[in-house]
Amino acid sequence: MTITLHHYLVVGALLFCFGILTVATRRNAVSVLMGVELILNSANINLIAFSRYSDVGISGQVLAAFVIILAAAEAAVALAIVLNIYRNFQIVDVDQASTLRQ
Repeated sequence: MTITLHHYLVVGALLFCFGILTVATRRNAVSVLMGVELILNSANINLIAFSRYSDVGISGQVLAAFVIILAAAEAAVALAIVLNIYRNFQIVDVDQASTLRQ
């Protein structure tokens, strides 16, 4: 059995669905960030798969590297915000944090 483009796309779609489900159902800010990371990783799998199975060259892998760098920067900034909210209010619930603005 050989692994084809279809297999990679199915794995990417499953990761994307799990990420959307995590973002939609979780209240903890760290869990929401993990869902966003799943969504970005599903995009990376698709980029690498299309780069591997097409004659485009290495551009898909370069774009995936940029997405990984962007995800690392996003995680660092978001975790800093979550830690600051926790330090000031002792909560990490997304719903309660959004009501703090009012």
